[in-house]
Amino acid sequence: MEINLSHRRAVVCGSSQGIGRAAAVELASLGANITLLARNRERLEAVIPELDVSSGQSHSLIVADFSDADQVRDAIGQFVDEGNVAEILINNTGGPPGGTAMDAATDEFKVAFESHLLCNQTLVQALLPGMKSQGYGRIINVISTSVKQPIPGLGVSNTIRGAVASWAKTLATELGPFGITVNNLLPGMTQTARLDSIIASRAEASGQTVGQVAETMQAAIPARRFAEATEIAAAIAFLASPAASYVNGINLPVDGGRTQCL
Repeated sequence: MEINLSHRRAVVCGSSQGIGRAAAVELASLGANITLLARNRERLEAVIPELDVSSGQSHSLIVADFSDADQVRDAIGQFVDEGNVAEILINNTGGPPGGTAMDAATDEFKVAFESHLLCNQTLVQALLPGMKSQGYGRIINVISTSVKQPIPGLGVSNTIRGAVASWAKTLATELGPFGITVNNLLPGMTQTARLDSIIASRAEASGQTVGQVAETMQAAIPARRFAEATEIAAAIAFLASPAASYVNGINLPVDGGRTQCL
């Protein structure tokens, strides 16, 4: 199976921590040159030494805040204007705050739409000419199992994640003829700061301890545990590889079997 990514460059969003960070490390281990992208320069600089350079790779970083689509556009525009090409794009952004859809302010939907769909679109449009020139492209959107089964208490996230999934399916059809695939990776409950925040909120709302809430959540997963970020990263790396060249336009759950639909 061909999974070598030597001489390919990957732009990995949200790579200062969690799934994005794990994905960057995994892709570098397969030979890719990595460009980290997130809002915190100090955290990004701390990730650089973790990235493999045994194949002579060069790694870099871009600082941009996904709450500002114009800032993301300018940052990726400068990256491209400097002559850089990236064949792999990992769209990965922290999810919106919790709460019900019926109680959410309209501005919450606007902010989430900009941070997720609009920034994703901006990045794709900037990097697409380079992917076409190489005849190789992998666009992987790290979203949520909520596109298959809405998650209670995450009304805004459920809505926006579904929009991103439909956008990606449309792109997969449009870009397939150019040797570019577009897929969605749907992580289940993964040991990240995002999950810690969700558990803490549920504990506060229910009067239970954090441990009790975590135990209840794990009991709903056939694997009976939360995922490690490295397990999500392994699936991302496969979708980014030559081995996944005929996998296009799918929603791939990596959730320990929790999603109760096909």
